[in-house]
Amino acid sequence: MRTTLTIDDDIAVLVEQERRRSGDSLKRTVNTLLRRGLNSHGNAGPKKTFVVTPIAMNTGLGTRYQKVEDLIEALEGPMHR
Repeated sequence: MRTTLTIDDDIAVLVEQERRRSGDSLKRTVNTLLRRGLNSHGNAGPKKTFVVTPIAMNTGLGTRYQKVEDLIEALEGPMHR
C-alpha cells in the first residue's frame, strides 16, 4: 500500500536514528517500527486479578440488612439523602 504521511519532527528524528542504526531503508525501518508498536499494544502482559475479600459487617444493630438503602438509613437516619 502506498500512502503519504506527515510525521511529526520529533518522530522523524527518532525514525532516522533507528534507520541509521539498523542500516535499513526508510521504508523497512518505518514498517519494522510500526509492526513492533502494533504487536506490543495487545501484549502488555498478564493483568493482575482484582480480588475482593468479603468481610462480615457487624453493624452493632443486631440485624442483617438485605438492602443497602435500609442499612444507610439505620446508620445515618432517615434524612441521609
